Amino acid sequence: MASSTLRPEDQDRLDEQDVARRLLDSSAKLSYDPVTEVDWDTPLDKDFHGASPEWSTLYGTAYWNELTDAQRKELTRQEAASVASTGIWFEMILQQMVLRDIYTTDATDPRFQWALTEIADECRHSIMFARGAAKLGAPAYRPRRAVVELGRAFKTLAFGEAAYAAILVAEEVLDVMQRDWMRDERVAPFVRTINNIHVVEESRHMKFARDETRKRLRNAGPLRRQLNAFVIAVASYFIVTSMVNRQVYENAGLDTRRAAAEAGANEHHKSLMRSSCSGLMEFLASARLLTRPALALYKRANLI
Repeated sequence: MASSTLRPEDQDRLDEQDVARRLLDSSAKLSYDPVTEVDWDTPLDKDFHGASPEWSTLYGTAYWNELTDAQRKELTRQEAASVASTGIWFEMILQQMVLRDIYTTDATDPRFQWALTEIADECRHSIMFARGAAKLGAPAYRPRRAVVELGRAFKTLAFGEAAYAAILVAEEVLDVMQRDWMRDERVAPFVRTINNIHVVEESRHMKFARDETRKRLRNAGPLRRQLNAFVIAVASYFIVTSMVNRQVYENAGLDTRRAAAEAGANEHHKSLMRSSCSGLMEFLASARLLTRPALALYKRANLI
């Protein structure tokens, strides 16, 4: 009598398809259209912050204590717009990596269909962030040219666990700060709506990125694991350090040199970043991606 027991690789494939189906079902039941969900028509009320003040890069510094309430609010609006612009930059990288990854896969597979659903989500998010930044009265902030070119190389060359773990890093860091912002009544209502949409929909993306990272590492040898741990850490460093463009200080009417210096030495903000990334670091440790060279970069980026 033939055995009905599945081979381990076949069982893994069925489990992964089941996860993809559940993500597709969740997306069908709980997704948003930013065009109709976000209040784009009401003029910007400058009595509101753009982000929770405690998340400002200057919060807790001597310079912050000297700012007027209006200056603090303008600064958080510019900083929120910069974070959104960095999100757009990395979401465009993400979309290209995922498309490349599924290029030759079976279109009838739920995993293929979920990947396209995630890309569709990211397209809407990028448009939403762009409109949100414009409404906050901010320019299109971009990472430094060298970082943009590194991103161009990364999106072309990164594959497997390096791609999906880097995606996870960007999503996790945004998720933690946006959970605070969406509940904060000091933050502009339309920004809170944007954050809520992103948090809800990105929770599915993070589940997918974690699963894909674990799957790709399943048969990884020591050398591959060491190499990709370092690549992920490099990507993480440039993502996190690009979130707030120093141009925000000039656009908020501040002394750019002084503001950048005090922000760079701000222990409150460093501590906030470290605490917000504790879950992410636990995941990377469980995946054995916290090698000594990687740890050095995470520490330099104040993620651990």
